[in-house]
Amino acid sequence: MPRTQQLMIMLDLQDSMNTKVHPEWRSQQFEFYRAIWIECAELLEHYGWKWWKKQTPDTDQVALELIDIWHFGLSILLQNSDDLDALASDIDQQLDVTTDEPDFRLDLEAFAGATLADRQFHIGKFGRLMAGVDMSFEDLYRGYVGKNVLNFFRQDHGYKDGSYRKHWQDGREDNEHLVEVVRELDAGSPSFKDDLYQALSARYQ
Repeated sequence: MPRTQQLMIMLDLQDSMNTKVHPEWRSQQFEFYRAIWIECAELLEHYGWKWWKKQTPDTDQVALELIDIWHFGLSILLQNSDDLDALASDIDQQLDVTTDEPDFRLDLEAFAGATLADRQFHIGKFGRLMAGVDMSFEDLYRGYVGKNVLNFFRQDHGYKDGSYRKHWQDGREDNEHLVEVVRELDAGSPSFKDDLYQALSARYQ
């Protein structure tokens, strides 16, 4: 599947989730930029920054935080435009997953600083963060769609009123099932998000 098509899917999913939260979300001026820099701080905790103790980067958690940042970044882009085709093309052109900075933390601080300076989402700087932890675009796509579909699934099955069961029949959390299902499915298929939802439904019942 072309990268622009995958970007279109992600943009559509983000718009749908934001609409589920608030039907008129575009006019609410939610501070998505603030969510981004808070996530940056959480990400740095997982990566490690304390010189007075031994720390090893938890790259799995760092990747999850980057996926959360991507949610908020897409929201900023969608807030400024609802032309998904144009947005997908623009992101595709700007998202270069490379960096010349050996210290990931400096790239992270540059990204957070730019976010705070103009309250926008800096796609190119985000690509440098992906490169810093060896996250490919396919990793981002699988992780993003998986988390988004799980969020929808939770909402559709009583998350808001408290009737949703986070621990499923075998006692494991929904996140664990999500990881397994994502590995089993073809993320390159145009029906990936629908297949994922159906697979979660089958396990939840």
